[in-house]
Amino acid sequence: MTAGPPVAVVGSGAWGTTLAILLARREPTLLIARSDEAAARLSADRANIRRLPGVPFPPWLTVSADAALLGAAELVVFAVPSGHLRAEVMRVAPSVSPTADLVSVVKGLESETLLRMSQVVADAGAFDPSRIAALSGPNLALEIARGLPASAVVAAEDPALAARVQARLRRRRFRLYVNEDIVGVELCGALKNVIAIAAGAAEELGFGDNGKAGLMTRGLAEMTRLGIAAGANPLTFAGLAGIGDVIATCGSPLSRNHRLGVELARGRRWTEIEASLPGVAEGAYTVDAAIALADRLGVEMPIAREVHRALFEGKSAKRCLVDLLARESTDELADYRTWMATLERS
Repeated sequence: MTAGPPVAVVGSGAWGTTLAILLARREPTLLIARSDEAAARLSADRANIRRLPGVPFPPWLTVSADAALLGAAELVVFAVPSGHLRAEVMRVAPSVSPTADLVSVVKGLESETLLRMSQVVADAGAFDPSRIAALSGPNLALEIARGLPASAVVAAEDPALAARVQARLRRRRFRLYVNEDIVGVELCGALKNVIAIAAGAAEELGFGDNGKAGLMTRGLAEMTRLGIAAGANPLTFAGLAGIGDVIATCGSPLSRNHRLGVELARGRRWTEIEASLPGVAEGAYTVDAAIALADRLGVEMPIAREVHRALFEGKSAKRCLVDLLARESTDELADYRTWMATLERS
């Protein structure tokens, strides 16, 4: 295999570039772009001007589309949009070292298979799932690239793998914690984007801080319900990948999913909005899979269903939110016994 830097990031969007910059401030790092044209542009500019304006590349960062350069990487981070992840993993997998640690930082569910992103990496690359960790949390890329403090969680079934990834990626201003619940961490990352669409719409429609807080909290409740049914630890949803990411994604104008909700509330259609977003709003590509998974597991997800209707059925965002308010109120702790039983088994 062709020799290259000891650590690599596959995917040159905002988040992938941010992690590559973070890594390259300490050690030689390879950033794999999807095409030679994209790699040439990034190399010439020595910055990702479109996604991360004002953030120059460190000298130790190399950009290429040549997957053969992955051969020497001890750590490979996958940061490709969920809809393209399978194809990109298939492209680069033959060049990945059989001993490399693998990390998915992609937040979504595959629409056809309902697989989590680490599962897609394993399936598409024929990798042993025990080699794959997932990183998630309140990680708005531009803030981290500019050196603002942030935290995230590294999840893996193998604690030693999580510890190795933690040690390699953590920085004083990028605090990393570990968690063995990879199912919960990945579901948090996927589902919070759906809730953020609803939160952006609520904010634009003037529902106020109380209304938005209620929506976020009930959104977290339906995320937790689905997570428990899928075998996750409910406490994960109270951590960085859960409530932490919900707060950041639902509240920040830097969130593409939040911005999508704002635009829906302004009366624009998803087909108009999609091309104008500065990157991928993963919630739009995850919501159908989330609903399908909920149906499979017998879980109620009213907010996700209304987000689907606003995106794909022509229902106004205002009507969707009004209908959510019209739902019958229930016992807030109705799922308490299920949560406790799950904790006792774990």
